[in-house]
Amino acid sequence: MNKIIKGDQVIVITGKDKGKQGQIVRVLGDKVVVQGVNLVKRHQKPNPMRGIEGGIVVKEMPLAISNVAIFNPETKKADRVGIKLVEGEGKVKRVRVFKSNGAEVPVNRGA
Repeated sequence: MNKIIKGDQVIVITGKDKGKQGQIVRVLGDKVVVQGVNLVKRHQKPNPMRGIEGGIVVKEMPLAISNVAIFNPETKKADRVGIKLVEGEGKVKRVRVFKSNGAEVPVNRGA
């Protein structure tokens, strides 16, 4: 089980965007793309077959997963994530919890 997954609310803890918050859009191995963070301008060639216009586009680039921390809404701070085993219905389930207060990490599946 990954400690940071798509849909999590994170805060950037280092780099040029330090302090910015956003939601995880994609997880790419050891990198993550965060909505509205690490924006760059790129020149893009037009591709009429795909319907892509040319010009300068602003897009989100990946950040190293070590440069973001999950945001704890109760403490309003960055937090670490741990894994806890919970028994229920005769099965053992792994659940992500905040290290600071032991509360379960909310799951945003709609993202």
